[in-house]
Amino acid sequence: MENRIYDEKNGLWYEKQGDYFIPCLSLPEEEDKPVGIWGQRHLRYIKQHKRVFYTTLLTSCKLNSYLADVNEQADEMFFRLAKQLAEKENITEKLKAENQMLWVQRMNNIRNRATEVVNAEIIYTA
Repeated sequence: MENRIYDEKNGLWYEKQGDYFIPCLSLPEEEDKPVGIWGQRHLRYIKQHKRVFYTTLLTSCKLNSYLADVNEQADEMFFRLAKQLAEKENITEKLKAENQMLWVQRMNNIRNRATEVVNAEIIYTA
């Protein structure tokens, strides 16, 4: 008997493994979009804390596009917040030219605050 057979009733191929014929199933190809640091953080979060949601996205071939979308939203929010906070606190190129260390300190502070907001609002929620 052959190791592979085709069932015309349901249109599936079956492969013999041991004494049983197992259907040859595969998931459709998912569009490969780049996922940045925000998407990777969110992936780690949903793997650990939202297992059913993660499995649903994975089996429906929507995980990569979902993570790319989360990454894009988080990036936009981060840069918008950083820009707004810098304008609000009057951190300009003039300050950068006059006192670089003070500018770096303040920008790092803004970056850290923006990161915390993005983490709380987008990354660690599902």
